[in-house]
Amino acid sequence: MSVADAADFFAGLTLSDHDQTIAAQALADMQAKLSFLSNVGLDYLSLSRSADTLSGGEAQRIRLATQLGARLTGTIYVLDEPTIGLHQRDTQRLLGTLTGLRDLGNTLVVVEHDPDVIKTADHVIDMGPAAGEFGGEVVASGTWQEIANAKSPTGEFLSGERTIPLPPERRTPKLWIDVDEAHINNLKGFSTRIPRRCLTAVTGVSGSGKSSFVMGVLAPLLESR
Repeated sequence: MSVADAADFFAGLTLSDHDQTIAAQALADMQAKLSFLSNVGLDYLSLSRSADTLSGGEAQRIRLATQLGARLTGTIYVLDEPTIGLHQRDTQRLLGTLTGLRDLGNTLVVVEHDPDVIKTADHVIDMGPAAGEFGGEVVASGTWQEIANAKSPTGEFLSGERTIPLPPERRTPKLWIDVDEAHINNLKGFSTRIPRRCLTAVTGVSGSGKSSFVMGVLAPLLESR
């Protein structure tokens, strides 16, 4: 079953009074674990999936859901760029998990560049003012609005003073790599073409098959040529 189907199964399970008394704690624990997985956006996962077939974002959210399920309090969590590899939709779900851990009475210290994470934080420390030998100082400290008013690259991007412009022109592909009937993990036999001598981005929500396609299908195809 998928996590969503399993949750529905246990929610609709009818037992006798005797059996309910015996199974009450086990059912409560099972429903809680399934609920935590659903809350971090993993309700589509099959319970038979092995850990080594999960994407990085899926594995990370499972670990966070496990911590949320443990309901620890007074714990300090340190996360180094937890949004790496996550789609914007998944970032919002991740933030919901992080705020849930905070609301239990825990302290979270997150190293991040993502503006949504910065704006969700209760307190922001902006390091800089630049990188390498030009960094290592606290440029600003406070709410994200206070950081936005600070004269730093982070503040300028948060305020909208600086942006990353779109490229004025894009290459028109002339050569292609054909991929036929891709089947691996959750890829359902799709075919596509990858342009050569171009920069191609493979994007999508966490668990959609990006890594499976690039590492499991495209890389072996190129190695065989």
